[in-house]
Amino acid sequence: MAQKMIEQDAYIYHEITQLFPNARCELKYTTQIELLIAIILSAQTTDDSVNRVTDNLFNKYHCIQDYADVNLSELENDIHHLGLFKNKARYIKLTCIKLRDQYAGIVPNDQKALESFPGVGRKTANVFISEWYKMPRIAIDTHVKRVSIRLGLVSDTDSLEQIENRLMAKYDPSNWIDLHHKLIFFGRYFCTAKLPKCKQCPLLSICQKPLL
Repeated sequence: MAQKMIEQDAYIYHEITQLFPNARCELKYTTQIELLIAIILSAQTTDDSVNRVTDNLFNKYHCIQDYADVNLSELENDIHHLGLFKNKARYIKLTCIKLRDQYAGIVPNDQKALESFPGVGRKTANVFISEWYKMPRIAIDTHVKRVSIRLGLVSDTDSLEQIENRLMAKYDPSNWIDLHHKLIFFGRYFCTAKLPKCKQCPLLSICQKPLL
């Protein structure tokens, strides 16, 4: 039974790789602070929406000091097209102040330290650490959770941390970052929440919740 599950886990990874061989982070950024801000902005928001806002935002603000100094209402106006923009503006400003005052402007690669920043939870920290520092992580967002449950990789009663731990136990750390991106793409563009492409899915035979 254990060997069969291992083979099925490998099969899932193979098939989603065939579907999305070039899965990657779709947030646009050039510096580490731009990446962290983009991830904070992406909470309950699509990457496309974030990229439309950061096109102007990153042209206006060039460093941590710019965000630390700006009036909060001005920053709110800069990102007001996004949901929860008031909270996100406050998180960005406070995070940049903390980075300036306590970390010499360098975003740390320490999980616990990152999670101490305003607006930075476990998922945000995992995404940043894996994308910028290339440290093996599997960040659990709504797409990863949904498809992991549908494919039987985890239980629908598992917490987000349990899902993360179960996925990490199933796959080699060298595959964690790649798996994370592929599960996101699979959930974002194929196994969607409302209209999944079940009839075209190569994994339909093992799906726990087909919506035919």
